[in-house]
Amino acid sequence: MRFPDGFLWGSATAAHQIEGNNWNSDWWAWEHAPDTPCAEPSGDACDFYHRYRDDLALVARLGQRVFRFSVEWARIEPEEGEFSRAEMEHYRRVLGACHDNGLIPMVTLHHFTSPRWFAARGGWEEKRNVPLFGRYAERVMHHLGDLISYVCTINEPNIVASIGFESGRFPPGKRDQKARARADANFIAAHALAVDAVKSGPGSSQVGLTLAMADIQPVVTGDAAADRRARTRADAIRERMHGQYLRAVAGDASDFFGVQTYTRTRIGPDGPRGPEAGVETTEMGYEFWPQALEATVREAAATVHKPIIVTENGIGTHDDARRIAYTEAALRGLHAAIADGIDVRGYIHWSTMDNFEWAYGYRPTFGLIAVDRQTFARRPKPSAEWFGAVCRRNGLE
Repeated sequence: MRFPDGFLWGSATAAHQIEGNNWNSDWWAWEHAPDTPCAEPSGDACDFYHRYRDDLALVARLGQRVFRFSVEWARIEPEEGEFSRAEMEHYRRVLGACHDNGLIPMVTLHHFTSPRWFAARGGWEEKRNVPLFGRYAERVMHHLGDLISYVCTINEPNIVASIGFESGRFPPGKRDQKARARADANFIAAHALAVDAVKSGPGSSQVGLTLAMADIQPVVTGDAAADRRARTRADAIRERMHGQYLRAVAGDASDFFGVQTYTRTRIGPDGPRGPEAGVETTEMGYEFWPQALEATVREAAATVHKPIIVTENGIGTHDDARRIAYTEAALRGLHAAIADGIDVRGYIHWSTMDNFEWAYGYRPTFGLIAVDRQTFARRPKPSAEWFGAVCRRNGLE
């Protein structure tokens, strides 16, 4: 069960989740504020900021070809208009270490976190702030673009908009549908500016947006009226979470679209429902539903008409055998979509290592590599060796 020649195999991380001590970001403030839903602060995270050389060498030894990571806006522009050359040079060294180890770097410009000064200006709810992200993207590309192969502009903007501005579980902790709509519109505009920044060079990076996509399914019971309501609600949720972003990307100058999928979402006549009785769940409370990946790749491809890269897919579990089972099933579904003619260019597993899982803290473990919370020692799991074999053979047995 081979994948196309040149298929991109790798794993993903995010700066705030692995670097440590990202104290100038809105998320650090959120973790330490009273009455937020955060289980614990990020602290030293995995200390990747200092250990990146050894980590990248390990990723390469495990057989992966791509390493996805984010650069941290709060480090690069710690105050409005003040750009840190030292931090730019740090990320240049990280990129150099990727190349030294034969890894293709995939860089995310914004992965959930923003500088505190940006949040104080109203953050993503304010249209006037959008050009500030464009300026930051231009600075990053000017300094680093010659070393970057792939750029993800904004990671899961639909999640930041919905959870940060409507359900209140991410910063800024708002519960306002109109604020969420403004954030969605501003993220779409910011993505367009970042695409322009990448295209202006230097370098020849491929650029795309990554979107959180669940397999949104109406719960059908046979009650005609209830089933109509369930389908209507599912369509409305799909439009808000997926549709507006898919259409925006379809008409822009980006080179690929990043699909990020973990599970399905069941929608009844009265709204979202929990996991179906009898279906296995993960540490995040998600249903064990690897077939969601094939469904969302097909959904995205039908609208964006661009090459697809799976930029995140994985499972939070302490049972590593279930990680292997989940990933294998997801890859079989992905292979079926490719066999049907969908242009999928790569699969990037979430995540490289166990890390800070936002409001959940360090309890959920998504990593192919375990990290000792006391010593920071890295230990590849059996799933890392299994995935490495998949990467090397470019396919499944």
